[in-house]
Amino acid sequence: MNIVVCVKHVPDATADRRFESDNTVDRVGVDGLLSELDEYAVEQALQIKEKSDNPEETKVTALCVGPEKAVDAVRKALQMGADEGILVSDEAIAGSDYVATSLVLAKAISKAGEERAVDLVICGMASTDAAGSVVPAMLAEQLNLPQVTFASVVETQGDQVRVKRDGDTATEVIGGTMPLVLSVTDQTGEARYPSFKGIMAAKKKPLETWSLSDLGVDAGDVGLSVAWTQVEDTTERPPRSAGEIVKDEDGSGATALTEFLASKKFI
Repeated sequence: MNIVVCVKHVPDATADRRFESDNTVDRVGVDGLLSELDEYAVEQALQIKEKSDNPEETKVTALCVGPEKAVDAVRKALQMGADEGILVSDEAIAGSDYVATSLVLAKAISKAGEERAVDLVICGMASTDAAGSVVPAMLAEQLNLPQVTFASVVETQGDQVRVKRDGDTATEVIGGTMPLVLSVTDQTGEARYPSFKGIMAAKKKPLETWSLSDLGVDAGDVGLSVAWTQVEDTTERPPRSAGEIVKDEDGSGATALTEFLASKKFI
């Protein structure tokens, strides 16, 4: 089995995040890491490999699109247990929207499957920065493959995939036949931490860097200039103001607190 896991390098939520002059997110000047939700996708790929009839014949490839420093996200996936890594990095990609990103990912997956067809493409349910949740569906369209999304439980047997999807009012059980695109939620189980052995082994695993020309993608089809949506303006978050203290000296504290919550439309 040949599995490709799409991972994303995102700005650290605890860091001081900011925008570039063109209103795109600064992905170079801030600390970044593997999107937490994508760790669940890597975990599921590794579990599928470990539970397969021939684990040694199952390959898990971590694929990322981003700037050069996004290689850190690929390395984290390799440390977790992925067999190979691919980073697609090209200056022309900067500012790309979901449509262009799915195009680049699809071309990279097709190239990765030239020698051995890709059976399963796994994504996280969303990225922790944009939280769009649309790339898996767009990727399935680009690859002309069926999609099974938002899986909370994943089971495979041969070329069959069976998942459980939890909705607001019901739980669905859906089946599919590989090849297909699968996205998983953060309810699929805790993602493993890289062990010392895994960290050392990752240094010897194959890790390739591809450009748009390697994929046969025209630079005019990606980037901010052709994005379907753009951020027109941004405003820096104001400094945090001091909180309001409610003192209950005469028994009126509950009333004052209720009035405060009502004024903020919390109740």
